[in-house]
Amino acid sequence: MQNSRLLKMLAVGGAAALVLAACGGGGGSDAGSVPDVPMYEGPVGDGEGALNILAWPGYAENGSTDPSANWVGPFEEATGCKVNVKVFGTSDEAVKLMQGGGWDVVSASGDASLRLIYGSNVQPINTELTPNYADIFPDLKMQSHNSVNGVAYGMPHGRGANLLVWDKNVVGETADSWSIMFEPDSPAAGGVGPYDSPIYIADAAVYLMATQPELGITDPYALDQTQFDAAIALLKQQKALVSEYWSDYNKQIEAITNGSMTGATSWQVLVNYYPENIGSTKAKEGATGWSDTWMIAKDTPNLNCAYKWLDWIASPEINQQATAWFGEAPSNVLACDIDPEQCKTYHANEPAYWEDVYYWNTPTEACLDGRTDVKCVPYSEWSKAWSELRS
Repeated sequence: MQNSRLLKMLAVGGAAALVLAACGGGGGSDAGSVPDVPMYEGPVGDGEGALNILAWPGYAENGSTDPSANWVGPFEEATGCKVNVKVFGTSDEAVKLMQGGGWDVVSASGDASLRLIYGSNVQPINTELTPNYADIFPDLKMQSHNSVNGVAYGMPHGRGANLLVWDKNVVGETADSWSIMFEPDSPAAGGVGPYDSPIYIADAAVYLMATQPELGITDPYALDQTQFDAAIALLKQQKALVSEYWSDYNKQIEAITNGSMTGATSWQVLVNYYPENIGSTKAKEGATGWSDTWMIAKDTPNLNCAYKWLDWIASPEINQQATAWFGEAPSNVLACDIDPEQCKTYHANEPAYWEDVYYWNTPTEACLDGRTDVKCVPYSEWSKAWSELRS
């Protein structure tokens, strides 16, 4: 079932749905003061009749991809809010579209959310107006990627860890370390597949946290210049091992299956599709990951419909459907009562599993780890360094 869902998303979603890497640039602030955007006090009234949604592939399905995947249609019937969905393929694309206006809500990954907040593109959320927020897993609330100064800026949708995968015929039956992705003597040398995005610099930082503790890295998205330079040096070392930087579902599936990619970072939704000779685990050093957030545009003319959508998509039944379709852990605790197997597969209700998963975040000059005696390297510099590395 999971495999068929993935293939239908790929077949129908088009080029934007296939490429899921941040490609650099994208604008947004490198942080500073939080824009003075007021929080809506409510109440939520009748819908305005329309809602324009920006979404990752599979997040706002209306039955056109598969008749069994339709939570937009029932929302329209229940609220009178006619939905227009545009699928985006990268976080940078989502940021640019939100900056351009005309969109009411967006499913933002952590490498986009702070850019939207500091760029004054989204508004704080009054969680009292979204009753289903009460049932969101506590460790997804008020995180550094979806809140600022104790104020929530969205509704958590789902989450996943970036997993280590390897070809057992090449690497061996077991593996537990990102070392096969970075070290020159790796048995996967020549077949390493990193995720093609500036945010992957954080993966190098996670490995350095464990292997070079003297660098003092505590947050892989809060790197001062010395720490950042060490991460880039590690990525330059890795480059000699790489067969392909991947950003396309289809291409990674093909490369893993045909054996040209023998050690890589991947996602559980893809692992479900791989042959038996491919192992997978969350590496012992920890991992990066994602926790996506539904956010409301600052100047939306459809505020009632927007609030109705945030509460709808977070309800147990709909949250379970949407996250199962995409292939990730749901954010609503009660979704696990509906499909315990999904929550087991994706570790939804295992708090300890997520303790060393560092959700994508937007690097800013103001260090996200709380340091004030240094400046950290902002996302714009991450993007520039990644482009230079890949050239």
